[in-house]
Amino acid sequence: MPSHRAIAFVMAGGKGTRLEPLTSDRAKPAVPFGGKYRIIDFVLSNLINSNIYSIYVLTQFKSQSLSEHLQTTWNFGSMLRDHFINAVPAQQRTGEHWYQGTADAIYQNFNLIEDRNPELVLVFGGDHIFRMNCEQFIDFHREKKADATIAAIPVPIKEASEFGVIQVDADGRIIGFQEKPKNPTPIPGHPDMALASMGNYVFNREMLQDALQIDAHNPKSSHDFGKNVLPALLAEGKRLYAYDFMLNRLPGSATPENDSYWRDVGTLDAYYEASMDMRSVKPLLDLYNHQWPIRAEVNHLPPAKFVHNSEGRVGQAIQSIICEGTIISGSTVINSIVSRACRINSYAEVHDCVLLDDVEIGRGARVRRCIIDKHVKIPPNDVIGYNRDDDAKRFHVTPSGLVVISKNQEIEAKAP
Repeated sequence: MPSHRAIAFVMAGGKGTRLEPLTSDRAKPAVPFGGKYRIIDFVLSNLINSNIYSIYVLTQFKSQSLSEHLQTTWNFGSMLRDHFINAVPAQQRTGEHWYQGTADAIYQNFNLIEDRNPELVLVFGGDHIFRMNCEQFIDFHREKKADATIAAIPVPIKEASEFGVIQVDADGRIIGFQEKPKNPTPIPGHPDMALASMGNYVFNREMLQDALQIDAHNPKSSHDFGKNVLPALLAEGKRLYAYDFMLNRLPGSATPENDSYWRDVGTLDAYYEASMDMRSVKPLLDLYNHQWPIRAEVNHLPPAKFVHNSEGRVGQAIQSIICEGTIISGSTVINSIVSRACRINSYAEVHDCVLLDDVEIGRGARVRRCIIDKHVKIPPNDVIGYNRDDDAKRFHVTPSGLVVISKNQEIEAKAP
């Protein structure tokens, strides 16, 4: 498919309050992930790898970090008019209000669609960790002669009440929607599974324009695709289909069974669990497929270094991901993600942690089950993650006991 016949909108304006304090100073799609990436790098890489080169990123809350990342990392230059990734801040184009929902965000920027005159409009969320061949998504949409197609993932029916559930017939045509239902409708032929919406859509351009016009003038609407626009289209008899994400395959994949990896990292625990998925021996999220690269900010840091100190201590990392510029000096890292330019000093121990850029673990310190944001120094001999009551006096602790330390947080050394 020629890339200029489709344009994509990436929704990146949400507050991400459930990820605080990681989102205290940045939008959720700008949160670092996996050592060297940001969350938004996954959806943008999927689109670029799928030959979709006309992309608008809709921003709103705390967007400075995200906008700078797009400018420095996702810049095609000016040679090709239809190759761009542009940040689009909320501009109140249709009235004195900011984006009121996902549908309203597209409606307020429909002039961008008119300028490009595409055949198809893709709308994707900017805050999920996944890999997806979008060309297969589009091919399915065309094969079914659909007006709109929703990417969906099968989930166990016992868990489906946490999602928006799509009811389909045996051909995949949508016959109903259920919003976090107590009794989810199963997939035909699979009584133990239900289809959950991933929040990724393909629309025929003209149909979308008409639907958004109607929704914008409906005072009872919350102007959301899942809650309002798509159910209204179904009621009108439009051809809506669900694309089974489990059928999606990536070129060059060594683990096809994991191609359909998708995680909503909307909470701190979900973010942590998805991070841990990367460092397994056989990772559920395998980023070593060179035919489907996830792109990240280019840096000029030196390689990671593991140092034997003068006292004979060996710097080592076990079942962990260690990024550029990091020095592990006479210390031990186990089951962890260590981002760029970190330093783990002698006799320190890091267990089951996610360290973001420029974190220093002091000599003799021990940290366990922590997410430590950028530019934090853990004092020598400190102990974090071993006593919930002590941790809660100094840091944010999730109900599961995960310790989260804020960006730039200053930590006083404990009295000897």
